Amino acid sequence: MITGTVSTISIVMMGVAAICSIAIPLLILLYLKKKGADVPPFLIGCLVMLVFALILESIVHNIFLPTPVGKTVQNNILMFAIYGGLMAGLFEETGRLVAFKTVMKQFRDKDINAIMYGAGHGGFEAMAILGITMISNIVMSIMINSGTIGTVTSALPAESVDVFIEQIQPLTTIAPAAFLLGIVERILAITIHMALSVLVWFGVKNNKLRMYVLSMLIHAVFDAVTVLIAKSGIAGAEYITEVVIAIMVIGIVFLARKVWIKETKRTVPSVIR
Repeated sequence: MITGTVSTISIVMMGVAAICSIAIPLLILLYLKKKGADVPPFLIGCLVMLVFALILESIVHNIFLPTPVGKTVQNNILMFAIYGGLMAGLFEETGRLVAFKTVMKQFRDKDINAIMYGAGHGGFEAMAILGITMISNIVMSIMINSGTIGTVTSALPAESVDVFIEQIQPLTTIAPAAFLLGIVERILAITIHMALSVLVWFGVKNNKLRMYVLSMLIHAVFDAVTVLIAKSGIAGAEYITEVVIAIMVIGIVFLARKVWIKETKRTVPSVIR
């Protein structure tokens, strides 16, 4: 049984986060378009994230994780972090590589299209993860407050009820401001996707496969470190995670900036200065 209710301010913060998950990618799209980027690369980025991460990667997880080896991996935080990081890096960076070698060929005349693609890739992730999560949280919160959450638990198998309650009970205790952390996290994630897109972009343009491998390793390490901190049980882990992510983002953007200057032999555009 759920105890307590969800505060109105918490529900408002969830709504703000959901709106931002859509508004931020669209604002970046408009900004980059103003800077001369084409719109299709943004849409291609969205499609690649959907196909390679949310569909293909999920299929692999659904096949592997229920196996004995998969269950062993899930029960070991370090192994699970490494596995998750490698899978994310493999599928998402491969998706980037495939897109840049095929449908993005016609947009290679403008290097800024690499950033536009990254905005779409990370933007769709923000809408799919933060947006849908917050909308679901709002629905669950309203049902908790109205006392109708029983209609959901009564429809679940008996063995799943406790798990469901354990998942949504925190909605009644989480500080309202904590829901805004998701906005910060998604902004940082979009920034990383734009930076990694620059690496793979120039790797494809200049036939340097090592740039793809580098981006895949960076992505894997980034995700693994994030999971390790989040699952560490350290007090304030959610805030520590954002600080560590921000530091890593600065480093990845700095690297992308250096690659841009080296590969184009010119100053980077204002969008990544």
